[in-house]
Amino acid sequence: MIPALSLILAFQLVGEVLSRLLNVPLPGPVIGMCLLVAACIWRPSLADRMRPVTQVLLANLSLFFVPAGVGVIAHIPTLREYGFGLAAAIMGSTILAIATGAWAFSLVARWTGATDPSAMKDDGND
Repeated sequence: MIPALSLILAFQLVGEVLSRLLNVPLPGPVIGMCLLVAACIWRPSLADRMRPVTQVLLANLSLFFVPAGVGVIAHIPTLREYGFGLAAAIMGSTILAIATGAWAFSLVARWTGATDPSAMKDDGND
């Protein structure tokens, strides 16, 4: 278990170092995760060795949200003061992100000539 966890943390460290050295606008853990996925594809035995540890981590993933919950509780006075503005900003940005994604999807669909398969009618002339 310790070697697999060390390997996960090593990939995260490498990703963090690469992110800072190359001044890439991606978080280090994301780069490390991509490198880890590439290493597991390149060497499937690595994925097999890490599987038991990763399954335990995924089974207990909800525990990783406890610190965030504690942080929210610790900042209740700030949330009382700025909560409405924060909620409005979160809802507004979510709606804007969904609308932008839908617009980009429809634009790409138009560029590629894709059509909705459910809109095509079968006229029975096969």
